[in-house]
Amino acid sequence: MTRHTQLDVGGRVSEETFAHLAGGKAGAIPMLPVIPRLGSVTGRGNRWGVILAGGDGVRLRPLTKLICGDDRPKQFCPLFDGRTLLEQTLQRSERTIPREQILVSLTSRHSKWYSRDPALRRSQLVVQPANKDTAPPILHSLLSLAQLDAQALVAILPCDHHYSDEESFASALECAFETAAERTDSVVLLGAKPDYPEVEYGWIELGSPLGHEGSELFRVRGFREKPAIDVARRLLQQGSVWNTFVMVGHVQAFLQMVQATLPDLLSMLGSARMWRGKETHIGYSLYERVPSVSFSRRVLSAETDQLVVLRLNQVGWSDLGDPGRAFMAARETGYEPGWIQDWVRAKGVAVAALE
Repeated sequence: MTRHTQLDVGGRVSEETFAHLAGGKAGAIPMLPVIPRLGSVTGRGNRWGVILAGGDGVRLRPLTKLICGDDRPKQFCPLFDGRTLLEQTLQRSERTIPREQILVSLTSRHSKWYSRDPALRRSQLVVQPANKDTAPPILHSLLSLAQLDAQALVAILPCDHHYSDEESFASALECAFETAAERTDSVVLLGAKPDYPEVEYGWIELGSPLGHEGSELFRVRGFREKPAIDVARRLLQQGSVWNTFVMVGHVQAFLQMVQATLPDLLSMLGSARMWRGKETHIGYSLYERVPSVSFSRRVLSAETDQLVVLRLNQVGWSDLGDPGRAFMAARETGYEPGWIQDWVRAKGVAVAALE
């Protein structure tokens, strides 16, 4: 029997359970009405996605300013093929998740960019007043989905990443959903097989393998965030993987991890206005009290027993953290945007220096 016996037969989180998850007493947080699922695709009706698009993209700003002429974050910049990274992420997500069941977490001061993005539906938007790192928007989204669909399987997807092999990534995300459906107490992380000892990425140290021989599923032994070069070399030799921060799990599995690590933040955000299938803005007065918290450092690193890693092979993953990575990503796809030569001329460097 799984831990989800706490859910009532009506398919929503009971008042007592929701109050427990929020760290309060029963009745302290008013329940939203039961709302029918917003859509259904055969075999995918309980799949939901949360796209994280509220970051400021500071490190890539010199390049996005060169391309667009303003200080927009990279997720609103058309780096490849004339599509913004946010648009690419939406299209990538829709291959596995019903479109009407994808939330997009944004920051209000970016409205002049996201309001003009034709790929976004207003009903998808969850707008936070400020960028408070990854834990607050993830937690608010999870609390919202727990009330909409008590059996939700949720994928958390950063929107500023690139995959040169979209087909392989789509297959991996499908496998992650299937694994999460079978292992309802676990959260599945997608780990990219590394090509070199990168010191700017987070690494996941793999534990024992799970499943049949040849399976790409592993337990998590630990995390290393931006290691020194000698440590990165050792991690590469040991078969560790890069942490893409893409993760899939039952909504209750996520919330149980947060309850164990960030109960105060859970309680605080439990009183916020929840997303219910239409554009939602989180209140400024509440968010002023919300601390900046990293989900990776404070939740994943502390609750490794609930984590499973799905090792990706050659998907060509990059987080596009700087112009050099953006250049390499473009080269891997065989696409050479005009901004490459503009960047070379502006900076007075050879193309080889970006590789």
